[in-house]
Amino acid sequence: MFDQFKQKAPHLTNRMDAYAGLYERIEVPAKTVLLKEGQVSKRSFFIEKGCLRIWFNNNGRDVTFQFAFENQVISSADSFMKGIPSMFTIEAIEPSVIQVLSKKNFDLIMTELGDEAAFLKTMIDAMFERQLYYMREFLSFIRDTPQQRYINLLKEKPHLIQRIPQHYIASYLGITSVSLSRIRNKVIKEKIR
Repeated sequence: MFDQFKQKAPHLTNRMDAYAGLYERIEVPAKTVLLKEGQVSKRSFFIEKGCLRIWFNNNGRDVTFQFAFENQVISSADSFMKGIPSMFTIEAIEPSVIQVLSKKNFDLIMTELGDEAAFLKTMIDAMFERQLYYMREFLSFIRDTPQQRYINLLKEKPHLIQRIPQHYIASYLGITSVSLSRIRNKVIKEKIR
């Protein structure tokens, strides 16, 4: 979990190793909801093995907007940091092994390392990367057609196509499963030509 911090701030290695015990390792089956939309998040998740889906309810229809895989940290950051209700649900879609960090233990780490420049830079870099990801996704939904978004997914994230059930991919692309099937068939025919 702390490998990126250790690389950027080797002088903190001993302290980071001490924090490893603050995580609770859990194993959950597919379909396990780790955080429900509307609840206040009290935990952050590091995925050791498996896949999590992040989604929200839009007038009775669930809309997937992100997937998280091994070696990624996921949380409802605004809920976790500010104690406000989460705008989305976090759910395991594969059997998963997750390292869970409580808000209390996160606050302890931040109190003890909050003055370390290398630690803060790594935290800021991680937040910036997450913001950049969301900006790209948002612009893609405005700029690209569903077919172009699917082609981009094939090029940039082929692992999603291999691991994620098609109905979740359709939700992620903002289309129905039937529309996704049509787009897939069209893309396959165009490749053959």
